[in-house]
Amino acid sequence: MVTTSRILGPDGRPFRVSELAEPQTAQATQLQREFQGHPSRGLTPSRLASILQAAEQGDVIRQYELFEDMEERDTHIFSEMSKRRRAVSGLSWKIAPPTNPSAAEKKSAEQLQEMLEAMDNLEGILFDTTDAIGKGFVCQEIEWERVGNGFQPKSILHRPQSWFQLQRGYEQQIRLRRGGGEGEPLQDYGWITHTHAAKSGYLERAALFRVLVWPYLFKNYAVGDLAEFLEIYGIPMRIGKYPPGASEREKLTLLRALMQIGHNAAGIIPEGMTMDFPAVAEGDPSAFQMMIDWCERSQSKAILGGTLTSQADGKSSTNALGNVHNEVRKELKDSDGKQVATSLTRDLVYPLAQLNGLIPQGDRRRCPRFVFDLAESKDITIYATALPSLVGLGMRISPSWAHTELGIPEAGPDEPVLGAAPESAPGSRVALSRTAVAVASAQPAPKDREDQLVALLAEEVDPVISDWVDQIQTLVDSAQTLEQIRDGLLGLLPGLSTVQFTRAMQHALAIGGAAGMLDALEDSRG
Repeated sequence: MVTTSRILGPDGRPFRVSELAEPQTAQATQLQREFQGHPSRGLTPSRLASILQAAEQGDVIRQYELFEDMEERDTHIFSEMSKRRRAVSGLSWKIAPPTNPSAAEKKSAEQLQEMLEAMDNLEGILFDTTDAIGKGFVCQEIEWERVGNGFQPKSILHRPQSWFQLQRGYEQQIRLRRGGGEGEPLQDYGWITHTHAAKSGYLERAALFRVLVWPYLFKNYAVGDLAEFLEIYGIPMRIGKYPPGASEREKLTLLRALMQIGHNAAGIIPEGMTMDFPAVAEGDPSAFQMMIDWCERSQSKAILGGTLTSQADGKSSTNALGNVHNEVRKELKDSDGKQVATSLTRDLVYPLAQLNGLIPQGDRRRCPRFVFDLAESKDITIYATALPSLVGLGMRISPSWAHTELGIPEAGPDEPVLGAAPESAPGSRVALSRTAVAVASAQPAPKDREDQLVALLAEEVDPVISDWVDQIQTLVDSAQTLEQIRDGLLGLLPGLSTVQFTRAMQHALAIGGAAGMLDALEDSRG
């Protein structure tokens, strides 16, 4: 636990624990009362270009407000981003100790795991962290509270990107937009700051949404044109004719009738007036739909790396191509997960460990790590069939590797574990497979195989035979003639029960079958 009022910050410099008494933005009333703009209203190519250029020159507010509008108004962007973000936030996680951990480091990792599991909204925090995938960076503010002699996060709140400004220098910094033109540095241990660049470069140009802004704009134009087309061609043209000398009242009556008949399909006009419905030129809305489809395919390619995991067009969509595109999604998920885990280790796990005295001051290298489980679970049936054969070939397979590949967690030292079924029932398939694997894994040389097979069978049969031999020995010692021995042997035969005989034959057949497989394997090698 923390016993001093000063600890080392993430940069190795000491700072006062009392600085964590309240969040950095607790007094930032101007930012809290600030209403976000909506630059997507009336967006044009020239206006969009000016927003992007202003962001490159330091004014990033309108750019990040535009990113918010894009995710809110474009259902396709929202859907694809949700897939990518929830693929990470839904992963299982753990706190892993450092390499070659000591007993104290293992205990620290367990304590940190318990602290994070006790947090109320960790899943929401993980999801908010993935907001940086589209917008380049995200800042979540931590409010700490004392629990006993240590600290625990009371709340972790997402802050809009428009609250911040980007300060260029040897290393680009994210600063709070207050305290003057250069902004205010973020407080140590007060923020989870995650940067997630879609491409190399400065943050204001590296966001994924910078790639999506032009397809978003073109799609808006296409949707607007399609709506206008449907409005024009969905309602027939109507022309009213009034006779010479008609009064203004009569003209208005005719105009109202023209407007009503377009919606109500019925109307009345004064006698002497007429309505015409001239044929209009036929239009084709497929060009607008083609533009919309192109924009959405471009968005899917940028976000998920492909289109076949998003929608099927019935032409190029095949199962093989879908599997390839799904592999691309897996690579993106793994990359996103590793980047998020690195930021959470630096800005959440490390401060927790420092503030609660779980690791030496400033020793970031030996800090436990936040790790996502990125292993894909495999087909258990295939492994159950293949592993015994591979062991039979002499391969040494680590049980921990098998647990990882199959996605089955290893049981703790005090946890109950599943076991094999009892072997007492006749014809037990478990007994056959265990005996066969035991023979296969032994891999004796040909000249020693017969003796080893006999010895393996003797382990099962000897207890029954030895008891039988003892009875025969007693009979021979007490008999006076050969006829007494003959009659006594016939009386001993029922002593071998059906269950005992079945077990002996079961093992003998299993051993014989395994020996035959080994002979066939050696013949194929020869």
